[in-house]
Amino acid sequence: MNGPRRYPLIFNPRARSQKGRRALRFIMDHATHFALYASNSAEEARDLARGFARSGEPVVIAAGGDGTLNAVVQGLAGSETALGVLPAGTMNVFARELGIPYDNLPRAFEVIQAGLMQEIDLFEANGVPFVQMAGVGFDAMVIEETTWESKKMLGPLAYLLAAVKVLGEDPPRMEVICNDGRREEGVAVLAGNGSLYGGQFKLFNKADNQDSMLDVLVFKEAGYRLVLDSLRGLAMGGLEHVGSTVSYLQASGLRVIADREVPIQVDGELMGRAREVNFGNEAPGRLRVIAPEEPIGSRFAEAVKAIVSWTKWKPVELKS
Repeated sequence: MNGPRRYPLIFNPRARSQKGRRALRFIMDHATHFALYASNSAEEARDLARGFARSGEPVVIAAGGDGTLNAVVQGLAGSETALGVLPAGTMNVFARELGIPYDNLPRAFEVIQAGLMQEIDLFEANGVPFVQMAGVGFDAMVIEETTWESKKMLGPLAYLLAAVKVLGEDPPRMEVICNDGRREEGVAVLAGNGSLYGGQFKLFNKADNQDSMLDVLVFKEAGYRLVLDSLRGLAMGGLEHVGSTVSYLQASGLRVIADREVPIQVDGELMGRAREVNFGNEAPGRLRVIAPEEPIGSRFAEAVKAIVSWTKWKPVELKS
């Protein structure tokens, strides 16, 4: 007699954060639902996912943060196998984007069991797939400068300290060339498939991960002007409102050419350095993902929404 269906689940057994340990407890408590595969590296997670896709598995679950997720996505790229997400990282940006409960593992697993499928765009940066966003220059430099030890001791403050260091450095110069011939120049580039960046920051207001387009921010100014204009843009409801220091583009593909080797990140993971970065989605095309039909809010978000509704509070419109 056949037993209950088990989902192949790829996870990092050495997760050290509180969320990571909580996820491991949840996985072990529900182990009868899963065929567990512990990965020792991103490369192993990618290869495991690729093997499942080749063998025709209908669903593979990634349990972890955005790094584990991206590794599994790389393995599933170009296949019919669907991705299931059990968010266990610090930010869980992709889960937030799709409305998967990012702070409630039982509810996230209910989404997987419901089995509703979406197809989203899957873009590449120099051949490496990403589902949410990629960066060339400043934000990748910050990731490059931030060590695991500093994140453990300081949390998000570690990124802030790294950013202060990077802000004092001489920025690279970049040229952005879109597939349709449009050109821009700047010092840093962010390319979004989804709308969110770094958690809850909605940087790409026009983004739609089913429109086969990347939303691109080209930053023209370096140093503290970059930070101040970014904050001003968020306060105004979008960086496209900042003006001449930030350009907002939409393109099906583009090239970024820098005057030196610069770091590149995909889905928050450092990819390496290069002088030229090519973005497109011709090869991977689309990715099947299990996601709710409507976003499922966290308990905290639901509580805030209830309080706001009860008090009739309305945000103050900030003027530039």
